Amino acid sequence: MGGVNQNAPNPGAASVPPNRSTSLLTDMYELTMLQAALRDGTAHRQCTFEVFARRLPNERRYGVVAGTARVLRAVRDFVFTEDQLSHLEFLDEESKEFLRNYRFTGQIDGYREGDLYFPYSPLLTVRGTFAECVILETVILSIMNADSAIASAAARMVTAADGRPIIEMGSRRTHEYAAVTASRAAYLAGFTATSNLEASHRYGIPASGTAAHAWTLLHINEDGTPNEEAAFRSQIDSLGVDTTLLVDTYDITQGVKTAIEVAGPELGGVRIDSGDLGAVTRRVRRQLDDLGAHNTRIVVSSDLDEFAIAGLRGDPVDVYGVGTSVVTGSGAPTASMVYKLVEVDGHTVAKRSRGKGMTGGTKQAVRTYRSSGVAVEELVFPFGAEAPDTGHLSSTQLTVPLMRDGVAVDGLPSLEESRAYLADQLLTLPWEGLALSRDEPAIGTRFVGFPE
Repeated sequence: MGGVNQNAPNPGAASVPPNRSTSLLTDMYELTMLQAALRDGTAHRQCTFEVFARRLPNERRYGVVAGTARVLRAVRDFVFTEDQLSHLEFLDEESKEFLRNYRFTGQIDGYREGDLYFPYSPLLTVRGTFAECVILETVILSIMNADSAIASAAARMVTAADGRPIIEMGSRRTHEYAAVTASRAAYLAGFTATSNLEASHRYGIPASGTAAHAWTLLHINEDGTPNEEAAFRSQIDSLGVDTTLLVDTYDITQGVKTAIEVAGPELGGVRIDSGDLGAVTRRVRRQLDDLGAHNTRIVVSSDLDEFAIAGLRGDPVDVYGVGTSVVTGSGAPTASMVYKLVEVDGHTVAKRSRGKGMTGGTKQAVRTYRSSGVAVEELVFPFGAEAPDTGHLSSTQLTVPLMRDGVAVDGLPSLEESRAYLADQLLTLPWEGLALSRDEPAIGTRFVGFPE
């Protein structure tokens, strides 16, 4: 599938088409800081910026790192065209000349896409001069905050579905291009398909969809009365008996009866988009079985989130369709990540504002595990130092190279590989870490080797 290759960036700034530039996906103050730094001589100090979250949204037990591949692509495409520069009238000529020649040439390390994270996990470290790193803040955060929020919510829904497929169908509930990247984040988290064709084309995600209520309503008799049978028959003629018929436009019981009369007992599925889904699906399953349609799947939608999905776990639902709640991060539309300066010319720096304290210095991290494979904690330690002794616990390196000298490292995982990696990581959480209720993070984050 052609779109999958977009998840393995092949940076080369000179080849970036002008209309692909990400450089104005930024805030004005980043460029005003750049101008002041060029004037006072601090622009070329060697710095480290770090992406982390102080807390998990809605007191969830874990977060999912998502958007890493998109970040690397955005950094590659962060170049300024003459048209863009002409718009930056508030900058002096020295600053414009710097931006005219700008290419990120620094280093990026961080957690793999699809990894889990917790408060203060050092998710991304960006190293280079102040000038080249500071102007990347907004584009990096806008990608990681949105994608991680959606992937984190979607992963909880996948857990609640307990192995049953979920289709992402939230395109009409968000910005048209946010819908595409939301589909990607949901698929990373374990959703099986998307209704969004641009997402399917761009990222190779399986597409899914049949018909809306408008299709059934379109089919009426000459006297204006509904003709549900004609709608079903036309859909079957076009798409075959393996299609899914939407049976709740009028009366669900009659809709199911008509669907099987038209398609026969080998009908692929029926979809229900309204009502008390638990009670309705139990009744529909009995009806389908009585009609001999034992293999006809029941697909449900209608404002589902992880809690509604969990509530339907004991009911005869075969496939879930999720829209609004996944593209809005199920009530947490941002992961609340920040991008902070933590080191300047080898010196540790840290913000100490009340409620926003942090540990300075360039960092890396490992995660420790019991012999059973269950995660215990994250250990964060200075970048370049040896990993701390974990005793009888095994450990894995969380911080890996992502970009060297402005070029993405070879062998970055594809979307499919990151998806499989996340599924494996979820299995390492303590059992309480998969609970949907609000509580403490599933594992703690401990800093080792930093000054008190």
